[in-house]
Amino acid sequence: QVQLVESGGGLVQPGGSLRLSCAASGSIISIAVMGWYRQAPGKQRELVATSTDGSNTNYAGSVKGRFAISRDNAKNTVYLQMNSLKPEDTAVYYCNAVIWQGGLFRNYWGSGTQVTVSS
Repeated sequence: QVQLVESGGGLVQPGGSLRLSCAASGSIISIAVMGWYRQAPGKQRELVATSTDGSNTNYAGSVKGRFAISRDNAKNTVYLQMNSLKPEDTAVYYCNAVIWQGGLFRNYWGSGTQVTVSS
């Protein structure tokens, strides 16, 4: 079993910054992909950013240039630095990891952390 624990959400004013963290623990051989998704009220969950083990990154167009994803592979941790935040970035942010556990890859989700951008 694997646990993903997120931290760093909160309330911030427009134009401000937040840094999210997500640490994976448990039965992990390696992590193929770690990333962040978000879900705003009344909307579907959407991709924010992902990072492969090879350090390739992918961003949603709406956050490109403002958000930066990074990984600390030694700590099985992924970060999301969010700058120039806008009210439309308000959502619950979920950490995601695709983990090799020997024999197969499995997809795991964190419980989510609330990010609210408001004056």
